[in-house]
Amino acid sequence: MSVSLTHIALHCEDIEASVAFYKDWCGMNITHERVDNGVRVTWVAEPGKENDFIIVLIGGGHPYHKHPEDFSHLGFDMPARSDVDDIAARAAADSILAWPTQELPPPVGYFCGVADPDGRIVEFSHGQPIGYDS
Repeated sequence: MSVSLTHIALHCEDIEASVAFYKDWCGMNITHERVDNGVRVTWVAEPGKENDFIIVLIGGGHPYHKHPEDFSHLGFDMPARSDVDDIAARAAADSILAWPTQELPPPVGYFCGVADPDGRIVEFSHGQPIGYDS
């Protein structure tokens, strides 16, 4: 059997804020929008990867309550270590830095975590064996 991961779907309490976050912080573009039974659904993807992987944002979600020890996150690779530093500084200034920059042994690399509007963590990393350095 052959399968391919194509998307992840996330309910959002404030879909406008979530769409803006993924566009602004992650460089994603809207690839599709619709309303299903009164609920806004927006697909976002990295430019050039619209046919490979998308995040489906679904409005009307309930508040997300993340346990402090929950390490669940979405991961985005950055082309340079300095890009991770820039994201961390920007997130700290906006009071949404969830994990300060840190480096862990391979295969983890250098990373920080930023909270999206629902409190989910988005990791920005450099030096993992997937992404820009693979």
